[in-house]
Amino acid sequence: MRYEGDIYRPPGEWKSYLLQVTVGCSNNTCTFCNMYRDKKFHIRPMADILEDIRMAKAYYGDVRRVFLCDGDAIIMRTNDLITILDTLYATFPSLEKVTTYAGPRSTLTKTPEELKLLREHGLARAYLGVETGNDALLRKVKKGVGARQMLEAGTRLREAGMDLWVMILLGLGGREGSEQHILDTAAMMNEMKPRHLSALTLTLYPGTELYADYQAGKFQPITPMDSLREARLLIEKLEVDPLHFTCDHASNYVPLKGSLPEDKAQFLARLDKALESGAGMRPEWSRGF
Repeated sequence: MRYEGDIYRPPGEWKSYLLQVTVGCSNNTCTFCNMYRDKKFHIRPMADILEDIRMAKAYYGDVRRVFLCDGDAIIMRTNDLITILDTLYATFPSLEKVTTYAGPRSTLTKTPEELKLLREHGLARAYLGVETGNDALLRKVKKGVGARQMLEAGTRLREAGMDLWVMILLGLGGREGSEQHILDTAAMMNEMKPRHLSALTLTLYPGTELYADYQAGKFQPITPMDSLREARLLIEKLEVDPLHFTCDHASNYVPLKGSLPEDKAQFLARLDKALESGAGMRPEWSRGF
């Protein structure tokens, strides 16, 4: 297995064999993200990808899950992705699922029929970084699409039969845009209807455009208590049923994980308790991204 640069994967893919099919992120302009700044985006040669699969077979013998790295495997030509998927399932007899990050703009270059074909060939789950449902904010943070396009991308993935996992960022709107960010995000989720939703909390990284805005006084981050209020408002407004909801990432102040709507009352009670007394909150030193 050969990798270029640092490799990232969703927390839930910690048991997966990581197969790098693209390098970096096809957008790589998001003002808050520093994940792929050291990479120039490109698609790896098919011969190298297929050779890596053979190397993984010799090393692992068999695997149950594969995650396609880096930030956007969906951008690849559909026929090439099908070749990769078919090769993986033929190589690993115990393979249960193949998953990937999906760029919203790249997803929209695929027809619904192409996405369904990828699902039929075993692309089981797509992770979509929505970040916010607010159109102006999506454009401000240079996500590459607006709210209508983001909604369409997520809906296409779900309707293709993929297990859609969405990530959003608490605090992305700053203090000024906090409430509208969450209201628009909840509204988009209610329409998109993902099966999974993870709410992370914004972390400002030196070297990013958003960090520079913060230093210049152009961006005011929310407080830890504001973050809890955003999480509470989000959960209160979510109507997706069923929804696997996680807010237990290391960046979050109060870890929550469960199912909505079943656990809604419990989640709200825990957040209310933390807002009243700070009970159950992670100390700042223990948080990370």
